Amino acid sequence: MTGGAHAAVLAAEAVEALNVRSDGVYVDCTFGRGGHSRLILERLGEGGRLIAMDRDPAAVTAARQWRDARFSIHHTAFSRLESVLRADGTALVDGILLDLGVSSPQLDDAARGFSFRRDAPLDMRMDTTQGQSAEQWLATAEESDIREVIRHHGEERFAKQIAAAIVAARARSPVDTTRKLAALVAEVIPTREPRQDPATRTFQALRIHVNQELEELSLVLPQCVAALRPAGRLAVISFHSLEDRIVKRFMRDESVADRLPSRLPVRARDLPEPRLRLCGKARRPGEAEVTANPRARSAVMRVAERTEAR
Repeated sequence: MTGGAHAAVLAAEAVEALNVRSDGVYVDCTFGRGGHSRLILERLGEGGRLIAMDRDPAAVTAARQWRDARFSIHHTAFSRLESVLRADGTALVDGILLDLGVSSPQLDDAARGFSFRRDAPLDMRMDTTQGQSAEQWLATAEESDIREVIRHHGEERFAKQIAAAIVAARARSPVDTTRKLAALVAEVIPTREPRQDPATRTFQALRIHVNQELEELSLVLPQCVAALRPAGRLAVISFHSLEDRIVKRFMRDESVADRLPSRLPVRARDLPEPRLRLCGKARRPGEAEVTANPRARSAVMRVAERTEAR
């Protein structure tokens, strides 16, 4: 097997959390460069299988270099998990991993337009074969829509000023490169947070919007629960509060029995069993991992186990 230089965050912890059985079937919904997948395969025996997915063509190309009969890769968004498993002929699996956000290769490849540190076309699509780029969306979006995306997805308090500046600038010439957008944001933000580029939140917001990341996450989580066999594990690694909030609420809601009116004469043991059981508290990378890989500093992993309830 071959792989890129991408350092998978919480790699050992995530694979440990999946409680991998040698003959089990597992899904890596976000292959990236295979850091987690490689560790899962190391724990699988000849009878085990790993189904991987990624919507980034570069990641899929890297995965197709792997020569392992236990491994398959699918070029698709993870919101199509149910369809992938159906096409694969797999009813239930023993574990599912979601490593959200962007990978180091995506950030480091200037041509992808995810980073403002080098000039490049303002693309930001994870799947470069389809959909609108960030440049195309900014060229036609209403100022109010730009403002709401930056405010909500970037949690940027200067969203109004940034949106107005983008609309004014595009009337003169296209906002079509990372440097143009970063410079535009820097001009209108009156204060800077320590050690953070003023464009950070805006770039995050546009990336999330272009790739519909929060919608994709909300769609896949119920599919994960439906696809897990009893005692199967779901591990999700998030990198910002918007993602983690969705994961936390979903796992919490799925781990609580149906709430009935307080005066209803029903014993607690007679309530339907929840579909998930939380596995410990949220995990974060240790100091050593953050030192070696600063991009890991915001990561949070949450894990839940499937119960017998259907």
